[in-house]
Amino acid sequence: MRDPEYSVDDITVLEFDASVCERPGMYFGVGLDDPRLPAMVLAAAARHALHPATRVAQEHTLMAVIEIFGDLRFQVTIDYQHTWTDTPPLGYFDSLIGSEWWLLAAVAALCETTTVDVWHDQRGFRQELAGLRPSGPPEWFEAAAGSGIRIAFSLNERKLPAGTAFPTDLDGLDAHGPYCTATKGPGHVIIRDHRPNGQAGSRLS
Repeated sequence: MRDPEYSVDDITVLEFDASVCERPGMYFGVGLDDPRLPAMVLAAAARHALHPATRVAQEHTLMAVIEIFGDLRFQVTIDYQHTWTDTPPLGYFDSLIGSEWWLLAAVAALCETTTVDVWHDQRGFRQELAGLRPSGPPEWFEAAAGSGIRIAFSLNERKLPAGTAFPTDLDGLDAHGPYCTATKGPGHVIIRDHRPNGQAGSRLS
């Protein structure tokens, strides 16, 4: 029997970034109050590089570099082929992060600031975001050869437990998850920790 007290007015529809902040466990496996969250965020970024959307590339074929610059600051650079005519297509909230990079968009939702670069054929566009929301339109820059995306993340420390930081032991990060069935390919993720006493490099494949 339907509850007569329940109606459409009782349903709250959350926008994507609000949904991530409300239920981060759906995206990263742990909540905002869990000190493991930064490690799970790094693992999610690596996992998304190795298991991109099918319209981006096949699993285990992309090359990526994750660089850690502070306890809550890192960037991910992914080399992949994409094209556009005049400007790249816009994604979440008219940002340069499209739905094909939904897990990286979820990371941005936990950030205070995010910077996105996309480039192809020496043409690049850069956009500054507050979390996942653009601070302004993309701006053109002259890029190097190749094609790819780079996103610099600064996690919002006000959303996390005091003292939370990325781990120093990076070899144990799970870059595949429980549902990966693809055979290994040429793709890999290099993680470099630029913090004092950080690991020189760790390769996940």
